[in-house]
Amino acid sequence: MSTDVSVEPMGPAVEKPRHTRREVIYRHTFLVRVNHWINALVIFLMIGSGLNIFGAHPRLYWGEKGDASDPAIASIGARMGPHGALHGVTHIGAKTFDTTGVLGASMSHGHMVGLAWPSWIILPGFQDLADARHWHFFFAWVLIFNGVAYLAWSLAIRHVQRDLWPTWKDIGLLPRSVWEHVRNKHPTGEEAKRYNVLQKLAYLGLIALVLGMVGTGLTMSPGIDAFAPWLLDLFGGRQSARTLHFVFASGIVLFIVVHVAEVFLAGPINETRSIVTGNYHVPPDRTAKVQQAKERG
Repeated sequence: MSTDVSVEPMGPAVEKPRHTRREVIYRHTFLVRVNHWINALVIFLMIGSGLNIFGAHPRLYWGEKGDASDPAIASIGARMGPHGALHGVTHIGAKTFDTTGVLGASMSHGHMVGLAWPSWIILPGFQDLADARHWHFFFAWVLIFNGVAYLAWSLAIRHVQRDLWPTWKDIGLLPRSVWEHVRNKHPTGEEAKRYNVLQKLAYLGLIALVLGMVGTGLTMSPGIDAFAPWLLDLFGGRQSARTLHFVFASGIVLFIVVHVAEVFLAGPINETRSIVTGNYHVPPDRTAKVQQAKERG
């Protein structure tokens, strides 16, 4: 009695891909992380209260004085339409825009009301100049003390000079960095362990915007002007300082929007974890991965 047993011929051994652990670096020190979250909260509260203050007189001028009879370079207001409906109107130079529902006139408790900004974006959540000033001035000093402490520490350990100040080599890589960001290609491997030139310029720009915002904010204070009248000359008058204050604050808002967008594009879990715990998982080098794939192919 014979039994035929067929045996499948064994093919070549297939090597299973190795899963290497990602390199983890300590990216942000404890002081940097605490400073980051304090600034994030303070700037959020200052923007909300600042918009509330602006809403009490939503017009921007250039020079020393400005009131309702003076020409404004920009303004937000409301007017009644031909059928009695309230319309929001925004003027920028000679241009006029209908901004109903967003600026000048927006819904509040089911009714269209004349407010420069929607009630949900201002702090406190209703038009109140006195309380908004209390909020704004208190958190302004928190921002100043926190910022001075961080800047002094960063200069002392040469963080600004070593990590933020761009070199001529960085400037030469600017076009390449812009092109990579346009294609949503973020640094990997060794390049991800340090700031690229766009990050350096953005963070230095943020420092400049904050310094400008603080300087113009102090210029609007009569008490500070009595102590340092040269601030009025520096910024072209109290109303010019108010306008520049709004421009600097708008620049900070733009930075925040781009910053949050980049966090999501670069990997929100890894980026958020690094600013909470300090630990950053370095993305594998893109060039090395391509080379390994070619070798396996």
